[in-house]
Amino acid sequence: MFFSPYITLFRPHQWVKNGFVLAPLIFAEKLLEPSSLKLELSAFAVFCLVTSGVYAFNDVFDRHKDRNHPTKRNRPVASGQISVLTASLLGAGFLLTGILGAAGLGQQFLAWVLLYLVLQAGYNVVFKNMVLLDILVLGIGFVIRAVAGSQAINVVISPWLILCSLLLALFLGFAKRRQEIVLLGDAAWEHRSILKHYSVHLLDQLIGIVTAATIVSYAIYTLTPEVTRRLGSNYMILTLPFVIYGIFRYLYLVHLHEKGGNPTKDLLTDIPLLVSIAAWTLASVALIYF
Repeated sequence: MFFSPYITLFRPHQWVKNGFVLAPLIFAEKLLEPSSLKLELSAFAVFCLVTSGVYAFNDVFDRHKDRNHPTKRNRPVASGQISVLTASLLGAGFLLTGILGAAGLGQQFLAWVLLYLVLQAGYNVVFKNMVLLDILVLGIGFVIRAVAGSQAINVVISPWLILCSLLLALFLGFAKRRQEIVLLGDAAWEHRSILKHYSVHLLDQLIGIVTAATIVSYAIYTLTPEVTRRLGSNYMILTLPFVIYGIFRYLYLVHLHEKGGNPTKDLLTDIPLLVSIAAWTLASVALIYF
């Protein structure tokens, strides 16, 4: 199809990551307020525009290295389906539209969106070549999404939710690096130079640390006075098994099926993982609202 390379350029399947923007809507008990729902969906749309613009520029900057990757070489810019100029103009258009949309949602929300863009620029110029910081910076990007979502509807987000967002992002980031090394082998550094500073053994240790930290942090969050006071009970802890299963299922995919290189794709194609996330979402909404 004529439009397929352009759709691929903006990676709409990656918009799932922007779901972090919606977290404050649910946990601040604003889901059933039409005005808050409208604002949060607008914030989600803004981040979809902004991240798509970033993806377009990333494809332009990484086109030479992508050609050394078995799957990324099929990306529109690397494969020559879309020219560098066209991708740059489209990316700029998406970024400008997203920034204008962010301005319409308030100065504080706009500030977080601009901070996200500065962070992405810093990643492409500096941080992607700095071991450990490359993953940490990407993880902070997820935290910014969550905080920006809270600013869009003017609520305070729990520090524990911020911590859980960061730890989960680190978990996915380390798993992605591991899969790249396993998939590319000795040629891994030719695609991403920072991979020469990682090893499967190191990444397995880091994944183990953030896995435990994520589960413990979420468990503590469900039992915090803030949550138990709002719900009138400590039943939020009942959602913990869904979190544990989801993380363990992802580890299973990483270690036995050599997945993890594309977390969004893994999420959208693995039925048990999808079911666990859906069950966690429904259980959380039921406990918070009903």
